[in-house]
Amino acid sequence: MKLKVFSILFLSSFSLFAQFSISGKVTSAETGLPVESAEVWNKTLGKVVLTDAAGNYQMTNLKPGAYTLVAFGYEYQIAEKQLDLSQNVQVDFRLSPLAESLSEVVLNARKEQLFALRKLRKVEGTAIYAGKKSEVVLMDKVSGNKAANKARQIYSQVVGLNIYDNGDAGIQLNIGGRGLDPNRTQNFNTRQNGYDISADVLGYPESYYTPPAEALEEIQVVRGAASLQYGTQFGGLLNFKFHQPSDKKIEFLTRQSVGSYDLFTSFNSLSGTLGDFSYYTYYNYKGGKGFRPNSEYDSHNAFAHLGWQVSDKTKISFEYTFLDYLAQQPGGLTDYQFYENPDYSNRERNWFDVNWNLFALKLEQQLSENTEFSLNIFGLDASRKALGFRENRVSIVDPGGPRELLVDDFNNWGAEARILTRYQLFGEESVLLFGSKYYQANNNQQQGPGSDGMGPDFSFYNQEYPNYQRQSVFEFPNQNLAFFGENIFNITNEFSITPGIRVEYINTEANGNYKNIVLDLAGNALLDETVEENQDFERSFVLLGVGSSYNLNASNEFYANFSQNYRSVTFNDIRVVNPSYQVDPNISDEKGFTADLGIRGRLGDFLSYDASIFGLKYQDRIGEILKEEERVNAQGELEETGRLIRFRGNIGDAFIYGLETFAEWNVKNSLFPQLEDYQLNLFLNSAFTKSEYIRSEANNVEGNQVEFIPAVNLKTGVNFGYKNFIAGLQYSYLSKQYTDATNAPQDRDDRVRGIEGSIPAYGIMDLSASYSWKRFRLESGINNLLNNSYFTRRATGYPGPGIIPAQPLTWYTTLQFKL
Repeated sequence: MKLKVFSILFLSSFSLFAQFSISGKVTSAETGLPVESAEVWNKTLGKVVLTDAAGNYQMTNLKPGAYTLVAFGYEYQIAEKQLDLSQNVQVDFRLSPLAESLSEVVLNARKEQLFALRKLRKVEGTAIYAGKKSEVVLMDKVSGNKAANKARQIYSQVVGLNIYDNGDAGIQLNIGGRGLDPNRTQNFNTRQNGYDISADVLGYPESYYTPPAEALEEIQVVRGAASLQYGTQFGGLLNFKFHQPSDKKIEFLTRQSVGSYDLFTSFNSLSGTLGDFSYYTYYNYKGGKGFRPNSEYDSHNAFAHLGWQVSDKTKISFEYTFLDYLAQQPGGLTDYQFYENPDYSNRERNWFDVNWNLFALKLEQQLSENTEFSLNIFGLDASRKALGFRENRVSIVDPGGPRELLVDDFNNWGAEARILTRYQLFGEESVLLFGSKYYQANNNQQQGPGSDGMGPDFSFYNQEYPNYQRQSVFEFPNQNLAFFGENIFNITNEFSITPGIRVEYINTEANGNYKNIVLDLAGNALLDETVEENQDFERSFVLLGVGSSYNLNASNEFYANFSQNYRSVTFNDIRVVNPSYQVDPNISDEKGFTADLGIRGRLGDFLSYDASIFGLKYQDRIGEILKEEERVNAQGELEETGRLIRFRGNIGDAFIYGLETFAEWNVKNSLFPQLEDYQLNLFLNSAFTKSEYIRSEANNVEGNQVEFIPAVNLKTGVNFGYKNFIAGLQYSYLSKQYTDATNAPQDRDDRVRGIEGSIPAYGIMDLSASYSWKRFRLESGINNLLNNSYFTRRATGYPGPGIIPAQPLTWYTTLQFKL
């Protein structure tokens, strides 16, 4: 009798505490090849895992019971299986491709099902995103002008972004948010396929190269909490994820686009898989004349990805990116000029040139059943050249003579290694990530007289113009070593806490010289000296953070995080002579933190949402104020010139907070589920932000609003579809924002500078449509449908100085063929 009781107790305890695993492989039913990055969703628990390069997946630490598994694969049918788990089992999925005969509306509905869970998952590859505010732009769902990288359409569902509109077919991306300067996306850690692509991650984090939207599968955005894993930027992470190689031996795609102001773009890609080898390549050309005189541009961009599946556990890939970009810049306008004629230009000799060469080698290794390793080695060999006349008196017509020439050469390389392992703790699965990054750069910058001609001659003419006052030659060595780690502690099946740490060592140097030349009224040199300058900014620090997540059910969660941030001073903050502003020689790095608290998820198949409040604290924020210019005179003394300039330095401490909300309502699913050939979605993206300088030693700053922050940032729209026809209408609105810490108001009668003043509120409407027939797709649309005259920035340097007008009404048409 005792033995029987004991046996019953043993079996009961075994059933209560035994834990099993489900593993398997996801393959294509058509080719038999593995499906990489397929999602296997445990519908019962609401947890998702991804397949590796060999198509394998695993779910561990599962209690006995009934489970439903759903497998998703890009461009594949959805497969579902049910099982009763009482031992370790293997469940394989063979996914059938989506039929090409399906209508665009049905294809989109399938893809919406596929990506219904799509924010960044808690764990992806060797990265942790648990508890972080993340947003994913799914490019197949974007209705807009992809040929011209129209940012306000592509990022329409990313909350709170402030976007500069340059009108150059989207060759350069300019986005910011939460009070961060949008110029060349310099406040985000910008990557493609997981590696850095900016000029210099710490010393000059500006992105002169932006991947074309037509090459992308998705864009991943993680706010400031990404600082622990990806670097210290306040904005967070922006990662462009390219299309994966096709399962076919060869797949060809071509997209030819034309539009207003001689816009022409050509995107052509080849992709495929041959046994263990895979490839994805493209060539993209963009050209046009812009809507203002003196604004032609020409761009060539190529990319190649080569992958080798060495074994089921090892994959190696190599990538190369090339960009060559030449643009004529029409310069900026004063306020009076803008309201008189926004198409005006008085700069005929301003040119801008970019040459970009990116290299990356990646190793992905499955070390064991629970442990993954990745190594990214990347390098950059690039240059940017700016040539022209950029006096801060914008109204002055270019008088001819030598032009100012700025040349930057960027040479850097880095390596980032990551290990992610899963282990048991208190009966729940925990995930540990630790890694390190080494980064080294040796960049050069030269400033001096350019030619007196009209065209893009990027040679220096120092001997011909020895008295040119803005001359300098500098080297900027930069070294960075970082160690980081995060750990997901699953306290219960619903609640997890993710603490993290990042240890940084940074050494930024500036070694070189500049000319101090003082001229008399006749142009003769009263003082001509070469000033040697050697600066060394060496520092080490620790960043801490913690995130948490609570799953209300399989589809909805609360999330919260707190992370310290840091931003290094840049080359421009150390040494560039700019007639529009001066830099404080004692400028130092920014410090602070970012915090988010929110709820996100979906209700059934009809509503997707994300609502959060955030806080962002800046200490020693770098900004600009208006003050009198100071210059060294012939006696070597510092004196005021009486000229009003913008002064760049550590303005003070600031606090920014706000509410960010996003909701998308699938009207068809909620009201007309029987209409399979129709699509109707409404979305609302809104950010309401407050800001204040809470401490400042500068005059007329404390208590002011922080620059680059519209109090209201709104994007809303509707997407409609019937069979193979899909259309979208979007409206964007941004309220007034300031451009400097003194909150200088706009002066519409300013006939001289155009550099100071607020940016008025503006609203824009965009219309887009597409129609698919067999292997063809026709896309067309109108941007700025109401033909509003507005501007989004006041530039202090190139492409200004002055107001940079945004594009008026423009149209585009794209023809796509896929084989």
